Amino acid sequence: MPIATPEVYAEMIDRAKAGKFAYPAVNITSSSTVTAAIQGFAEAESDGIIQVSVGGAEYASGSTIKDRIAGSLALAAYATEVAKNYNVQIALHTDHCVKKNLDSWVRPLLALEAEQVKKGLNPTFQSHMFDGSDIPLDENLVIAEELLELSVAARTILEIEVGVVGGEEDGHVAEINEKLYTTAEDGLATVRALGAGERGRYLTALTFGNVHGVYKPGAVKLRPSILADIQKAVGDEIGKENPFDLVFHGGSGSTAEEISEAVDNGVIKMNIDTDTQYAYTRPVAGHMLSNYDGVLKIDGEIGNKKQYDPRAWSKAAEAGMAARMVEACQQLRSAGTKMR
Repeated sequence: MPIATPEVYAEMIDRAKAGKFAYPAVNITSSSTVTAAIQGFAEAESDGIIQVSVGGAEYASGSTIKDRIAGSLALAAYATEVAKNYNVQIALHTDHCVKKNLDSWVRPLLALEAEQVKKGLNPTFQSHMFDGSDIPLDENLVIAEELLELSVAARTILEIEVGVVGGEEDGHVAEINEKLYTTAEDGLATVRALGAGERGRYLTALTFGNVHGVYKPGAVKLRPSILADIQKAVGDEIGKENPFDLVFHGGSGSTAEEISEAVDNGVIKMNIDTDTQYAYTRPVAGHMLSNYDGVLKIDGEIGNKKQYDPRAWSKAAEAGMAARMVEACQQLRSAGTKMR
């Protein structure tokens, strides 16, 4: 299938919310990781989301070039071609754009997509995230309001973050403290500023103790019940049940029970990056260690071309990442839910 159209992406979100499941949103950095992610979704029979961060986009443009626009478009172009051969719907998303990167990344992409729409084309990406978690909420929502208007013109969906995710993500660091828990007042301020869909659709990352990075199960103190509390408080005010389409950030180290409760409370997208990075890299390490004599030309020997051919170890890497994607789809209940 081709990359999801704006209408199909909206339907994907509606189906997830109605069916009480969520899509894994996996970060990609190269053509190989794009292939692995789409392969994983296809094996799980799940539609899904692949996303690129500013660092991932810069890397994809060439590690010595670091052009975040070029890298984003290059990954999107590759995904657009490859996705045609898989029987699942794939949406494209840009992840964690903080305020200082808006003018060099998301705003230019939105402008490009608005021009595409004027020509009768679909936008390159289906959604973009503005991460205003490092600025005061009032300023966060003012910028989000402007970006929502631009998103409508580009036929894309805006993702925002209300609250703070702890740990480190692509160079952005946040402390682990009480700011990790979004309040009902924050939720009410959000819907008063951005509406409840009538001004344009948006996804909301409310935080409930989320932390980016590598943690053992139980190390991160999540309180998914906060999501239900905020949904109810805002829903009661505006007369709409479960008004927010929620995003779960910093899921590494979360228990199955915590993830399940978050999905029950309206999460329709969960970011996955740390775990899939390891799932991709671990088979490469295994290949190199198992084929040490073949991948290195030791003591004047010639090595084994079949073992140091990048296709040999990258196939293993892609299979490892795809398997982790299947696991994520099963955990989030999206496995077997692909559009027919």
